Amino acid sequence: MSEDRYTYNPPTLHWNPEVREYFLKAYSSDYFARISKALTTPSIYSCIRVNFLATTADVVIHKLLSIMRDQNLQIQTLNPKPLLLKDALTPISSSQTPCIFKCQLPPLDYLLFIQGSGPHRLRYQDAPKEVIVSRKCAEAVLRGAQVFVPGVLACSSHVEKGDRVAVSVAVEQLKSDSQWSVGITRGTSLNGSNTDPHYIERKGLYIGQGTAMMSRSGIFRSLKGVAVELTSRVYELPSFHDVLEGEIFLQNLPSIIVAHALDPQEGESVLDMCAAPGGKTTAIGILMGNKGKVIATDRSHNKVIEISNLASEMGLTCINAYRLDALKSVCKNNEVISTCASKDSKTKENTNQATQGFSIAKLDISRNIEPKMNGPGRNNCIGNRARNSKGFLPHTFDRVLLDAPCSALGLRPRLFVGEETLESLVKHARYQRKMFDQAVQLVRPGGVIVYSTCTINPGENEALVRYALDTYKFLSLAPQHPRIGGPGLVGHCELSDGKNIEKWLTPSESELVQRFDPCGPLDTIGFFIAKFNVGNNDK
Repeated sequence: MSEDRYTYNPPTLHWNPEVREYFLKAYSSDYFARISKALTTPSIYSCIRVNFLATTADVVIHKLLSIMRDQNLQIQTLNPKPLLLKDALTPISSSQTPCIFKCQLPPLDYLLFIQGSGPHRLRYQDAPKEVIVSRKCAEAVLRGAQVFVPGVLACSSHVEKGDRVAVSVAVEQLKSDSQWSVGITRGTSLNGSNTDPHYIERKGLYIGQGTAMMSRSGIFRSLKGVAVELTSRVYELPSFHDVLEGEIFLQNLPSIIVAHALDPQEGESVLDMCAAPGGKTTAIGILMGNKGKVIATDRSHNKVIEISNLASEMGLTCINAYRLDALKSVCKNNEVISTCASKDSKTKENTNQATQGFSIAKLDISRNIEPKMNGPGRNNCIGNRARNSKGFLPHTFDRVLLDAPCSALGLRPRLFVGEETLESLVKHARYQRKMFDQAVQLVRPGGVIVYSTCTINPGENEALVRYALDTYKFLSLAPQHPRIGGPGLVGHCELSDGKNIEKWLTPSESELVQRFDPCGPLDTIGFFIAKFNVGNNDK
């Protein structure tokens, strides 16, 4: 086996030619190359949001250190002097000893950053047997996950439980019909030689080494379970699966900044329009001190249940989750009924105060407006079914968060982006504008809208802001606190059809939004945040 083949050095991302041309116009050639390279690697740290309503950052550090000692994992606590956020996120050295940073920026002093390490060059002489996993499985493994059964596509013959195996990833390849596909059927046997038709495809795409937890036949007969437990990884990032439930939540830094940009206040009514899986929703509830009303909606039944369960795990009673398509968030007057209050008179009084000024359409009135709590932890609070909503009256909410479904071209790591075309990016932007049109109607005059995405696509970011400001003259961009991201893109871009021009921001407007690029100094995912103040609408 050639040792240089058993490394993680993914090839340059294959972009659709029109998309690549578009991004080269938006960014310089050098900067776009840096973005593309950064997308193929995970962030080198894990960001932990501490539930400061239930505990403190210092208590969590103490518990994490105890847990890691039990796992024989050495962790340093680095806080000898006040650390600025950027100091905590400076690119990491090659040390394999994880470090815990306590954020010292006042609004974010409840955040912890746990430093990982990598990339590491692994030697596979002791792992002659191999397992190939799907791209999505590999992207999760690079972030610290184990290899689960559904992610395994192929493996060497005669793999038995307890064998050491090398783990690689199958990435989509461009075939003769100009279509992208993996070309590996689940259950394929590998012979491990350079005559293997998949040998070249795996070059530079080895992500770890581990122990098989099942035999080959067991892997392909099972529907769930851990197939390979990783013992050596290209990127070593501590796992926090099922750790300190209710006390911590693993979340990308820009997603936490979104909740602060919204700046929710105690007693307010807040709508999270596309809330699943509930990370931002619970962050909002915590910032409100669990006082007020947070309505979380999603079109998926199972995701609504997931939001409710996470809120229960965090001990947040201010959150109510409903099944609702974001494009139907505004209801008709004749579909509205008053919110049903609790049987308890004291709760009824509090509920009426918290929900004063808005109603929810066609809820199941036999149920209390407050979510049913079946005990702490997600495993103990699976609800029977999600409650449905027909939408809300205009001017119902003090603040609205629209973390819009997007092309997700900022998520890391990404090993393939060829599925996105210029046409699909334009469709994403159109969809987001329709959702924003709904959000504008739901916020009362004097309220706030925050719009965010996890993509690097200006058409879904700066162009949406341009649309909002040009369409709704009563909207204005507002400063964000804290501001740790970079400015937005200025100017415009002529699309490849030669007919349409996509307009972005003015220099002054660009300083009010926050853009997080994957190759930036904060080492985050690609993300975008815009905050709008809502003025009086004469119409």
